[in-house]
Amino acid sequence: MYQGSCLCGAVTLEVHGAIDAIIHCHCSKCRKSSGTAYATNGFVSTSDMLIKTGQESIHHYETAPGKKRHFCKVCASPIFSSNEHAPEKLRLRLGILDSAIIERPISHNFVSSRASWDDLDANLPRYDGHEPSRNQ
Repeated sequence: MYQGSCLCGAVTLEVHGAIDAIIHCHCSKCRKSSGTAYATNGFVSTSDMLIKTGQESIHHYETAPGKKRHFCKVCASPIFSSNEHAPEKLRLRLGILDSAIIERPISHNFVSSRASWDDLDANLPRYDGHEPSRNQ
């Protein structure tokens, strides 16, 4: 079982099953929705996801007929996407998870739409906290 929550904690959830087809999506809709270079998403069965608290805090935006992006109305954390043409599965935003997961991403998608500043093969330094030059 995996547990997750939005930034403000209004929405909490559990996933009682596998996360399938995890991808890093670079499409412009995912970039705009997340405010980042890409969104990491994985499919879960609708029957495997339980909203524990905050169902009333989940709102959605319909990006195309039948396709909705669900988010917390309090803190705007993206939570999942749904598609009426595939109601048996949800596309979970993995950043919402508080638990470590077993599954791993399988690909970077829509890389031709990636942000111009995003270098997939960047050899940047890595830190456990803020970069050393940052003034707190």
